[in-house]
Amino acid sequence: MPYQDRPHVPSPPPLDLVNDVVTRFDAYARARATRDSLLPAARTTPRHEQQAFDDLQAAVTRLRSSLG
Repeated sequence: MPYQDRPHVPSPPPLDLVNDVVTRFDAYARARATRDSLLPAARTTPRHEQQAFDDLQAAVTRLRSSLG
């Protein structure tokens, strides 16, 4: 099959960017889960939760940018 006739297959995203998104998602999920904790010392502040969400958004943006 000539090169021009082959379907375009995108390259997989860099593994470090995928791992970063997964790590940031986990941190955000933990922040959300501890938001309403019964133990005051374990509670997450709204600012901490927002920072975890912002970090997750930035990681997703970096991953999307790497995909073209």
